[in-house]
Amino acid sequence: MTDAAALPGQPRGGVLSGPATRRAVNVLAPNASAMTLDGTNTWIVAEPDSELAVVIDPGPLDDVHLRNVVDTAELAGRRIALTLLTHGHPDHAEGAARFAELTGTNVRALDPALRLGDEGLAPGDVVTVGGLELRVVPTPGHTSDSLCFHLPADRAVLTGDTVLGRGTTVVAHPDGRLGDYLDSLRRLRSLTVDDGVHTVLPGHGPVLDDAQGAVEFYLAHRAHRLAQVETAVENGYRAPAEVVAHVYADVDRSLWPAAELSVRAQMDYLRDHGLI
Repeated sequence: MTDAAALPGQPRGGVLSGPATRRAVNVLAPNASAMTLDGTNTWIVAEPDSELAVVIDPGPLDDVHLRNVVDTAELAGRRIALTLLTHGHPDHAEGAARFAELTGTNVRALDPALRLGDEGLAPGDVVTVGGLELRVVPTPGHTSDSLCFHLPADRAVLTGDTVLGRGTTVVAHPDGRLGDYLDSLRRLRSLTVDDGVHTVLPGHGPVLDDAQGAVEFYLAHRAHRLAQVETAVENGYRAPAEVVAHVYADVDRSLWPAAELSVRAQMDYLRDHGLI
C-alpha cells in the first residue's frame, strides 16, 4: 500500500465526512461515481465561536443529503446564513435552489443563472459571515464559471473541481479552456507561495495537506499530457477520439468520454499557439 504522504498533495486517509480544519466540516453527498470519486464534498464553514455558517456546494438534488447538511450545522449550534457555489455542474449546484428553500438563504455564484438573491460573486470579492472571511479566487478552466474560496484563517483553499483530492480534473471543453486552467493553477500556486496556503479542501476526494505539491503535480501533469497530445497529432492521430485511444490507453474506458473533453481543449490550445 502506498503511503498517502508520498502521493501528490499528501491526501488524508480515513473517513471523508467530518471536520477538516478548525473552520471547515465536510458532509459527503451519496453520489459516488467514476467522475465524482467518493461523492461531492459539501462544505460547512464557520468561525469556531460563531452561530452563523456558510455552505459551499450543496451538491446534488438529494433531499436526504441536503437535510443532513442542515442537521450537521444545527447539531453544532449553527444556522446556515449563506450558500456559495464553486461552479454550476449539477453534482455541485443542482440542489442549491432546494437548499435555499430549506435554509432561507441566498445563493451566490459567478454565473447569474445560478444566483438566488441580489448578490453574485466576482473575482476579488471578500465574503464575510459571522466573522468568517472567504476570499473569492477566479479559477476558470474546468468551466468558465469556476471559482475557489481562500480561507486565510485556516491557510486553506476550497477548490471545487479545479483541484481534486485524488486524480486530476477535466477541462470541460468547450466551456472549459486549457489556457485559462493553466493560469488558474498558477494563481493557486501563488496562494501557496505568497499567502501560506497549505491545505486543499476539494470538491471531491480527500483533503490534501500539501497544497503546493498538489498544484505543482497538476501543472506537471498538464504539461506531460499536452506534450503527449502534440506528439499524437504529429504522428497522424487527428480526431480527438483517436488521440484519446492513443494517449489514454491505460485509463479506464469509462473515463474516455471525459478524457475526450480534455483532449479537445488541449488540441484547441495547441492550435491557438500554432503548435499543430
